[in-house]
Amino acid sequence: MPPNNKQPLIECVPNFSEGRNPETIQAIATSIEQVHGVKLLHIDSGIATNRTVITFAGSPEAVIEAAFQSIKCAARHIDMREQKGVHPRFGATDVCPLIPVANISMEEVVKYSLKLAKRVGDELKIPVYLYERSASSPERSNLANLRKDNYEAIVKKIHLPEWKPDFGPQKLNARSGNIAIGARSFLIACNINLKSEDIAIAKAIAREIRSSGYIDKSGIVPEKWKRMPGKCTALKAIGWYIPEYNCVQVSMNITDYTKTGIHHAYEAVKAAAKKRGVTVSGTELIGLVPKTAILDAGKYYASAQKHSVLSEQELIEIAVYNLRLDILREFKPEERILEYVLQGME
Repeated sequence: MPPNNKQPLIECVPNFSEGRNPETIQAIATSIEQVHGVKLLHIDSGIATNRTVITFAGSPEAVIEAAFQSIKCAARHIDMREQKGVHPRFGATDVCPLIPVANISMEEVVKYSLKLAKRVGDELKIPVYLYERSASSPERSNLANLRKDNYEAIVKKIHLPEWKPDFGPQKLNARSGNIAIGARSFLIACNINLKSEDIAIAKAIAREIRSSGYIDKSGIVPEKWKRMPGKCTALKAIGWYIPEYNCVQVSMNITDYTKTGIHHAYEAVKAAAKKRGVTVSGTELIGLVPKTAILDAGKYYASAQKHSVLSEQELIEIAVYNLRLDILREFKPEERILEYVLQGME
């Protein structure tokens, strides 16, 4: 569980467009660790995605200071004109979410996100777009809308009236690109490996399961095309090929695990893959996962397998086994479950 004291606690999970240079990743991590009042919880880097997700938590003022310092460090070390990777991105620090953990409301976290966004825009001269619960308009709440067509599209649209940043200059920052900052709820990021190298299969599965679904273009003219709903709610998904694993993945963001559990998403991918003659080989968790999400998965599989009443540890073990969370690397609950990692924070 989160700390039992009455001090407000928030989590920050910035995503940086660098996953290959260990010196840069360490420099960013150090910029966070040097801020008093925060605890670095986890670092997750990918070579093919060329992306690093860092998780840290602490008091609100300390967290936004550490976030600012990490954004500043990333702007110093990452040049978006040279950055390439399979993951969508539009900035050196691509996105910086703030999440309420304990003794603080979402509305209060929104205020802290605005404070951070203004400072980044004013001092670092990086165009800032507010997203999720901090968004200044409904169109900007979805991160996918903000970074559509990636960094390469910024030069073409940054000057358009509808692309005026919420903070910072309305002009191209060629080196650092743009950044999305906002308050949001917990998100589960995970990639499901398929025993296939066919990226078309991964993309088709992603279209089938994600909330936005896909457009059926079987009609002769565009007027006859139909939007087909996805199978899962609160789920974003794309398909890509990961050379270091020699397979394709369905990469997912579960934006509300109370609506679509990690086990529901996994089973949806498994069923869609089976229809295409492909099997699932494992799940790669990115960052940390709330304990409730893992326990819900454990209960789901325990019920299906007719297990009797089980302990928390046993439910976690069942979830890890059935979701294949330990195929790519060992799954250590004390390092990957948010509440366990937060224990001992003052």
